[in-house]
Amino acid sequence: DFLQIRYADGVLLVLSDQIDFVRQYVGGDAPSLNRMGGADFARTKQRVRNELRVIAQELVLLYQRRLHTQGHAFSPDTPWQAEMEAAFPYIETPDQLEAIEAVKRDMESPHLMDRLVCGDVGFGKTEVALRAVFKCVQDGKQAAVLVPTTLLASQHMATFSERLKPFPIRVELLSRFVPDSQARRVVRALATGDVDVVIGTHSLLRDTIRYKNLGLLVVDEEQRFGVQHKESIKMRYGNVDVLTLSATPIPRTLEMSLVGIRDMSLLNTPPADRQPIRTHVTTYDDRVAAEAIRRELLRDGQVFWVHNRVETIEERAEQLRRLVPEARITYAHGQMDELVLEQTVIDFWEGRFDVLVCTTIIESGIDMPAVNTLVVEDAQRLGLGQLHQLRGRVGRAGQQAYAFLFYPRGVALSEIAYERLKTIGETTDLGSGYKIARRDLELRGAGSLLGEQQSGRIMAVGYDLYCQMVNEAVVEMRGEIPDSPLDLKIEMKADAYLPHDYVDSEELRLDAYRKLALVVDDDSLDDLRREWIDRYGALPPPAEALLRIGLLRTLCHRLGLRRVTVQDGSVRLSPLRLSPRDVEQARAWSTRTSYDDDAKTLRLEVPRHEASVDYLLRLLPEFLYALPDFVHTLPSVTRASPTNHFEN
Repeated sequence: DFLQIRYADGVLLVLSDQIDFVRQYVGGDAPSLNRMGGADFARTKQRVRNELRVIAQELVLLYQRRLHTQGHAFSPDTPWQAEMEAAFPYIETPDQLEAIEAVKRDMESPHLMDRLVCGDVGFGKTEVALRAVFKCVQDGKQAAVLVPTTLLASQHMATFSERLKPFPIRVELLSRFVPDSQARRVVRALATGDVDVVIGTHSLLRDTIRYKNLGLLVVDEEQRFGVQHKESIKMRYGNVDVLTLSATPIPRTLEMSLVGIRDMSLLNTPPADRQPIRTHVTTYDDRVAAEAIRRELLRDGQVFWVHNRVETIEERAEQLRRLVPEARITYAHGQMDELVLEQTVIDFWEGRFDVLVCTTIIESGIDMPAVNTLVVEDAQRLGLGQLHQLRGRVGRAGQQAYAFLFYPRGVALSEIAYERLKTIGETTDLGSGYKIARRDLELRGAGSLLGEQQSGRIMAVGYDLYCQMVNEAVVEMRGEIPDSPLDLKIEMKADAYLPHDYVDSEELRLDAYRKLALVVDDDSLDDLRREWIDRYGALPPPAEALLRIGLLRTLCHRLGLRRVTVQDGSVRLSPLRLSPRDVEQARAWSTRTSYDDDAKTLRLEVPRHEASVDYLLRLLPEFLYALPDFVHTLPSVTRASPTNHFEN
C-alpha cells in the first residue's frame, strides 16, 4: 500500500513503512510550500534544530542546578496533616492522590522541588496546592501563593482561610484590594515570621518583600504570567521548592518531551460528581436568554453573564433587569474601584444577587458552586481557550450546568470564529481541554500556548515535528540517543499489506501502518501483532507477511543496515563497513559475493526461489555474524542476540 499526497501541483507516493515520516502541519496560518525535493525545508529544520539545542541545554543545566542545590527536606506527615486532609469534603480522584503523593515525595527529598501540576478546569489542582502549603507550614516554614488576578487571590484567601481555620496558621492577602496600611503590616509580619501563608498577585515579586523562612512557592495559573514575570520568579525564588499549577493543558507530545527536565503530574480524571456542561451555540435571542436565567432561578442557582465591553456593561445590566425583572442583577469589571469590585463579588458569592454581568475577569479560577448557568455574548470575539476556561466556571458542585454561547444575528462569522464556536459546541466531554488546546493551536498558532519565540519555530516546521525535535534535543543534551523513525528501505517482491476486508476503515488502516512504521524492536512488534489479532481477528497471509517484513526491519536496524534490495537473485546490503578480513570471509561463503568499498555495499548471490523474507531472516544473522571484525562494530546487546525470537 502507498499513501498518496497531493502537494502543490504534484503527487507524492509514500510507502506504508515510511508513513511515520509524514506529519500533519499544525501551526496556525497556511504555510508557504517549499519545492518538492528542494533543500529549503531541510535548511529550516536544521536552523530550528540548532536553536532548540541551545534551549535544551539551558533546560538541562537549570534542572541539574536545582537537583544539586541542597533544599530543605520536609518532615513526614503529622497527625494534623491527616486531620486537615480528612476534612476535605469531596472524594479525591486517583490522579489527585497520585499528584499529592508525588508533591510530598518531592518535598521530603533533600533536593529542590520543581513540579508542574497540570489539569483541566475544576479538576482539583487547588487542593493539591493546599496540602503542600499545610505540610510546609507544619515544618515551621512559610509558604507564598502567587496568582495572576486580584479576584483569584481573594478566592484563594477565602478557601485557604476556611480550610486552615481549625489550626494555628496565619494566612494573609497582598493585592490591590488590600489597603496600603494593612499591606505594610503584612510585609513586616512576613519578615518577622508572624505570617505563615501569604497569597498575592504580582506584588509578591517586588524586591521589598522579605521572608523570614520561606519554604514553598505555589504559582497558580502559570499560563497567565508573562515571560518577564516568570524570569522574576526564577530570580526571586530560585532556592525554594516550587509547585506550579496550570489549567492550559500540555499536549502529551510536548509533555513527553519535558519528562526528566521538569517533574509533571497530570490531573485527567474529573471529580466523581462532575457532569459534562450542556453547551448551546446559537444566535442571540432575548427570549432564549431570559429563559436561561429564569430556569436557573427556579432551582435557586446563579448566572454568570459575560459582556466583555466595559463601556457598555452598566447599560447591559439595566437592559437585563428590564428583561427579567424578578432577577437581582449586578455587574463587575476590572476597571472598577478595587473595594467596590471586591464587595460586588462578595455580595454575589454570598447570594445577594442572582446574575453577575461581568467581563472575562471570572476566567481565572473563580469557584462559585451556586453558579450553574453561563451566558456569553459575542462569543465569536473570544479565543477557544478563553471560552473553555469560562465554561469551566460553572457546574462545579455536581449540578447539571448549562452554557449559552451567543453570537449576533446577521453577522457573518470569519472562518476561524466559526471553527472556534463549532469546536467548543462539539467538545463538551469532561477533560476535553487537551483536544481544545490542540485545536486552538491549529486555529491561531502556538504563541498563546508556548510563547511568541517558540511560536515562530513552530510555524516554520509545524507542531508535531517541533515536538519531536524538542524531544530529540533534550535527549541529546542528557547524553542519550534519541529514538527516531527507522530511516530504512527494504525493496523486494512480497504480497504484504493490510487487506480492506481485514481492516475496512481507511483511518484505522493508516493508523496501523503508522504504528508498524514506529516499531524499533521485536517486543514492540509482538505487542502490535497481539493488538491486531485482538482488534481485527486472525491474521490473513498478507498481514502476516507485513509483520514478517517488520521483523526484517528491526533486524536490519540492529545490524546498522539502511537499505536492503532483493532483485534478480541478488541481495544488496548497505551501508556495511567491512575490513579486508571480513571481505575475504564473505567470499569464502560464496565466490559470487562482491563488495564495493566506496559505496559500502555488499552484494550476495542467492537462489531466486529462496529470496523471501523468511530466507533473509535466517541468512542475515547467520552470514553477518560470521564476519569477525564486523561483529565487533555492533552494540554489545546486538552481538549477544543474533537470532530473532519472533518465529512461527
